[in-house]
Amino acid sequence: MAGELVEFEEGTIGIALNLESNNVGVVLMGDGLMIQEGSSVKATGRIAQIPVSEAYLGRVINALAKPIDGRGEISASESRLIESPAPGIISRRSVYEPLQTGLIAIDSMIPIGRGQRELIIGDRQTGKTAVATDTILNQQGQNVICVYVAIGQKASSVAQVVTSLQERGAMEYTIVVAETADSPATLQYLAPYTGAALAEYFMYRKQHTLIIYDDPSKQAQAYRQMSLLLRRPPGREAYPGDVFYLHSRLLERAAKLSSSLGEGSMTALPIVETQSGDVSAYIPTNVISITDGQIFLSADLFNAGISDLTSRTRPSNIRFCLSHFS
Repeated sequence: MAGELVEFEEGTIGIALNLESNNVGVVLMGDGLMIQEGSSVKATGRIAQIPVSEAYLGRVINALAKPIDGRGEISASESRLIESPAPGIISRRSVYEPLQTGLIAIDSMIPIGRGQRELIIGDRQTGKTAVATDTILNQQGQNVICVYVAIGQKASSVAQVVTSLQERGAMEYTIVVAETADSPATLQYLAPYTGAALAEYFMYRKQHTLIIYDDPSKQAQAYRQMSLLLRRPPGREAYPGDVFYLHSRLLERAAKLSSSLGEGSMTALPIVETQSGDVSAYIPTNVISITDGQIFLSADLFNAGISDLTSRTRPSNIRFCLSHFS
């Protein structure tokens, strides 16, 4: 079946994505250097899943939920599917609790609710990740579990974020899922779903969670690479036709659960990088249409020295989308 794990004779694991009449398209969850023509492969009958537990708090892991911080293995007695259906309408309740970011410009103008999806969008080096990490730091003492998912980022950038969180004691309630730019496309594609599965584990345990995807456009690029190798028909900008579904099924998992399910919540803050302020590009417009509101960071204001993190007397470089108020 589609999404089933398969195992090659030397131990490499893959995921079956293409099911055709005479062949099956499989993407590898590794380098696959030991696989040769004629190698045998068998179906496992299992869908991709990861172990989950509170022991993951404070750890840095990869898309397969394996630790990469050099601090030993993580014990877990439960597991969750990497991809699971988003909560239905009956399972949700209206958003009514604010999630404080610690940024006056955001909390005073457009407070983010627990269970919402708020896009942070802007050019590179305009403070997008800084807004996200500042939001994580502000959750200290708020009983909120944070998950930071780094997709296709430089290893040095991820290390900088982790160091910043450690120095301020934020790793005690944070999980970092990292697949850097040199990781296989399959793992960059899976990383956001792994982060969502971990956040859901805490959400269904009646806790509040915050998940940050940095950034989904890198996941889309990895998915495009996989789809072209699988010979799927390319569409706009060579992306496959289901690239919208790639992000919609991910972001729809953010929710405020009903009273019968414990009123846990999962708040999503995806970060999307634009080119020269072009918010009308393919992936940015897709994510804009999925999210509840957008925070646009202006490069012009940032270059003028007006920062959302430090300015107290001048307007920040944050611009808000009016859809947030509709």
